[in-house]
Amino acid sequence: MPLRVAVQMDPLEGIGITGDSTFALMLKAQDRGHQLFHYLAEDLTYQDGRLYAGAHEVRVQPVAGNHFTLGEFKILDLGADVDVVLMRQDPPFDLGYITATHLLERIQSETLVVNDPGQVRNAPEKVWVLDFPQFMPPTAITRSKGFARKFLAEHGEIVIKPLHGFAGGSVFRIGPDGRNLAALMELFNTT
Repeated sequence: MPLRVAVQMDPLEGIGITGDSTFALMLKAQDRGHQLFHYLAEDLTYQDGRLYAGAHEVRVQPVAGNHFTLGEFKILDLGADVDVVLMRQDPPFDLGYITATHLLERIQSETLVVNDPGQVRNAPEKVWVLDFPQFMPPTAITRSKGFARKFLAEHGEIVIKPLHGFAGGSVFRIGPDGRNLAALMELFNTT
């Protein structure tokens, strides 16, 4: 039985189709005959107990630069008009993202929401992995420049990255001289 699948993700224009797991899921769902809709988190509207999304029906194909075709625009009642919502946009975990998780939780009794919005909100990937220290190099999470300097002195070189970044963005190797450590800490602590 074909499903109606609403995909909450980033703008399709900006995704790299060769490495984007959501795009791969969309291709496979389409191959299996499911109907796809695309919308952004900012397209959600809650009114009178119902959650709506302004969405486009979408067709995808594995052709870089010509990887999607938008169809008809519809206002979908996400609790009644679709069978599945795929919550797949990249962080940042800003207030809009957090609000979307709260709104999507409200339709879970009617529509399957994957990934579970509460768990996405409660388990950011760079914090959740702390439950598996046996698979990690020495790791610290801090906003303290002093602690970061101590960690660098202890390990000789470190990798620093923002806690709520994604896709390998803003990842820096800091050598023993510590150059740029303070500036990067300041930058990451303001975002």
